[in-house]
Amino acid sequence: MPRLIELFQGLDTLSQSDLWTVLTRVGLILLGMLLVYLGRKGVLEPLLMIPMGFGMAVVNAGVLFMDPATAGQIVSGSAGTTAAGLAQAAAGQMHGNLLLAPLVQEPAQLMNILQIECLQPIYTFAFSNGLIACFVFMGIGVLLDVGYVMARPFESMFLALAAELGTIATFPVAMAWGLTAKQAASIAMVGGADGPMVLFTSLKLAPELFVPITVVAYLYLGLTYGGYPFLVRAMVPKSIRMLPVRSNTKVRSISSGAKLTFALVTCVVLCLLFPVAAPLFLSLFVGVAVREAGLKDFETFIGGPILYGSTFFLGLLLGVLCDAKLLSNPLIFKLLMLGILSLLLSGIGGILGGYAMYFMSGRRYNPVIGIAGVSCVPTTAKVAQKIVSADAPQVIIMPQALGANICGVITTAVICGIYVTLIPLLAK
Repeated sequence: MPRLIELFQGLDTLSQSDLWTVLTRVGLILLGMLLVYLGRKGVLEPLLMIPMGFGMAVVNAGVLFMDPATAGQIVSGSAGTTAAGLAQAAAGQMHGNLLLAPLVQEPAQLMNILQIECLQPIYTFAFSNGLIACFVFMGIGVLLDVGYVMARPFESMFLALAAELGTIATFPVAMAWGLTAKQAASIAMVGGADGPMVLFTSLKLAPELFVPITVVAYLYLGLTYGGYPFLVRAMVPKSIRMLPVRSNTKVRSISSGAKLTFALVTCVVLCLLFPVAAPLFLSLFVGVAVREAGLKDFETFIGGPILYGSTFFLGLLLGVLCDAKLLSNPLIFKLLMLGILSLLLSGIGGILGGYAMYFMSGRRYNPVIGIAGVSCVPTTAKVAQKIVSADAPQVIIMPQALGANICGVITTAVICGIYVTLIPLLAK
């Protein structure tokens, strides 16, 4: 007669795991539940955190015994390479799940796994090749109004460049900590606070760390909404946070035709300079073009089903990738520390850029706008406005914040192109 616990394989696999795996699985289940709760409360970004939290909790709860020869779990990496994992494989009792096998290497095995893992087709044909990142960028494009960037290019670009401090300064720190140049560049991109860009960079430079880097990046990006307000309040006194926008500031009106021309020319120039990042440039600026050309049906389709559908499955897949075995890589701790360092430095750089504008304008510029240079569109722009509104409801800084935000996307894409192009050349 089977033991009662064998009827509930999730509990059975838990009872047969080592202590570290048990603690990791239980911790990730609780963390997933917490992310859902904080997303529902609006503390974290709900569009990403709720599906990600569900996926994280479920993938660590729904672990069962699998035949490694059938399910391909050895190649996928879900079993890990520990002695316990190899012993399980030898006994035909590999721990796995029916959701996803992220590191499949054999085409024949992939065809089999596509029939077993329910989310495998979405991961294989949209996530692991960067397509889902392009879809998200396209959706972001139709939401962006580049008018303020064109009207005030110096102001917006200056803040965006200042907010790239993390993507630049984290690179040598990561190399000093033992990462290769390609791995260091991939984790440094977290400072740009642009998830699709991190996903794209790690796919090109460090595919062996693509999954953990992407998971770390999006987990931290979800925390910017709740974490950056504390940084801003620590660096900017209340009296300065309440500073109104200059009353004599007049932003010239930009026509739709000019915006469309800007999108086309900028996209072509950037693709000429950094062709390796052309898919991202195309996706972003074709979204802008659709908006400015007045193609309402396309705009509704891209800004609705494509953007929100991609965001939903992106969050869900990221949660499912937070498998306890997959995250047992010893580099995870380094990636966690470097990721938070990169985001912190970028936030500090953006605020320092805001202070520079504050002094250059004769103390008439609100430095809180600088945090929006971190290109988590439109989260950091909303964070800037939310912080200011809490102290001075009548002060509106959203146009300036969105200008810095949009330029942040462009500067992050440029740095992505530089890293992806230059580092392989230097490695030769």
